[in-house]
Amino acid sequence: MSTQDISRTQAWVMASRPQTLPAAAAPVLVGTALAVHDGLFAPLPAFAALVGALLIQIGTNFANDYYDAVQGADTDAREGFTRVTAGGLIAPETVKRAMYLTFATAIVLGTYLVYVGGVPILVIGLLSVASGIAYTGGPYPLGYHGLGDLFVFVFFGLVAVVGTYYVQAVSLLAAPLTVGIPPETVPITAILASLPIAAISTDILVVNNVRDREEDATTGKRTLAVRYGYGFARAEFVVMLALAYAVPVLLWTRAGFDWFVLLPLLSMPFAARIAQTMLNETTGAALNPALEDTGKLLALYAVAFSVGLVLA
Repeated sequence: MSTQDISRTQAWVMASRPQTLPAAAAPVLVGTALAVHDGLFAPLPAFAALVGALLIQIGTNFANDYYDAVQGADTDAREGFTRVTAGGLIAPETVKRAMYLTFATAIVLGTYLVYVGGVPILVIGLLSVASGIAYTGGPYPLGYHGLGDLFVFVFFGLVAVVGTYYVQAVSLLAAPLTVGIPPETVPITAILASLPIAAISTDILVVNNVRDREEDATTGKRTLAVRYGYGFARAEFVVMLALAYAVPVLLWTRAGFDWFVLLPLLSMPFAARIAQTMLNETTGAALNPALEDTGKLLALYAVAFSVGLVLA
């Protein structure tokens, strides 16, 4: 489909990048499943966390689309999916306004979560929005200086899973508008459960950066793949997968969870197939499907892990 055939609605859907939304939903699903396991499920905070996570993901996608275009990172040589700003489908200022509106909506929704979770959620929410903009925008864009992987690992894994668990636990175990972190609202198991989601979410970015390495090198986008080469990025991808599949075994053998927590291991053949592509390919023709498959792997893993946590 040429850009002339793309409608306004289709362009906005493309800008929101729905294929990335599993990265926002997966941590909320896992955090909620662990809350169910621990008898701390609270439906309204869980739902608010989900909607907030989706809004921050979409806002970040708008920010990436806008800032990559205005900073010259999206060129005609790009092998990825069409970007609406660089492709002339939506005016840059319109995409920028949509970014701010989406983040503002997330902040408005976040006022309820701040009421429930207090100062910790206020800090997490503001940092999440600021980092979503700073990923490709601002005076020191994180994604342009090799910090994108760390950003994804922390905010789409650790913060998202633990934060989802926290808002449900604190709504049942403490008074509203708490200042500190009440006891038993951030257990070590929540941190452990966040690691697989953090790892596979990071791998989505690794595939993207390997695919775009040559173009990024010419446009000044210094991702880890650009800084250290294909070998480093491929090793990172494999290490992240190993971490993801080690955690269920650790929860089973060391944390007293029933064997159901091992259900994510059923997705290992799919992960191995993606890894084989990553270890041997660099072209967009091969890595665009691998990128989509890594998103599917995240969704599959999150569902299996969540079912396992509830049954365990």
